[in-house]
Amino acid sequence: MVERWAQVFPAHFRFTAKFPRDISHGGNLALQLPAAEQFCQSLAALGARVAPFWLQLPATFAPHQLNELVAFIEGLQRPLAVEVRHPGFFAKGEDERALNRILMEYGIERICLDSRPLFNCVSTDPAVLHAQSKKPRLPVRPTAFSQAPQVRFIGGPDLQANDRYLGQWVDKVAGWIEEGRTPYVFLHTPDNHLAAAQALRFHQQLRERLPGLPVVEAEPLEAEQLGLL
Repeated sequence: MVERWAQVFPAHFRFTAKFPRDISHGGNLALQLPAAEQFCQSLAALGARVAPFWLQLPATFAPHQLNELVAFIEGLQRPLAVEVRHPGFFAKGEDERALNRILMEYGIERICLDSRPLFNCVSTDPAVLHAQSKKPRLPVRPTAFSQAPQVRFIGGPDLQANDRYLGQWVDKVAGWIEEGRTPYVFLHTPDNHLAAAQALRFHQQLRERLPGLPVVEAEPLEAEQLGLL
């Protein structure tokens, strides 16, 4: 499957690969290095188009385990972005500062999750209720510790209502681009049926700030294209 992706997707297309749950949630991170390396090797056909790899840590990964994260980073030696969910990493105290120092030292991005629009919408839609029960509700931490800041935006089903929060990211991302960075922005909706429309809306708003950005032509995916994903 990966070899097919490498053949079919254009050279400019970029991937981010999230480590499987067995690795990120499997106990001592340092002991997961062989499995992590095997996972990276399974994507070797994509070459440098996979960057960074995502490590999404569970809420149980606590500040006292940061030494495991350092061992993982040093052992893996690959472009990496990390998402944390433990409340201690959002308390603006020494635990959060320690995490940020480690990531900055190694040039590793702290993935910023923005779930505000999801939790600020009132809906009885089962997809919304399911997303609200599963997604974390944490403070927003827009950071740029590398050349490629990482943002995950989880919107509600009303794209226009999401603009209240999306506009803030238009300003932030435009600023990063003007600094010469290459931000990655992932836009979700509760069941992701509107994710592509949300992404196009964001890009259109970003082009209003940065007219030099290329136009994205929206085309429906064919069955063969859907089969690649």
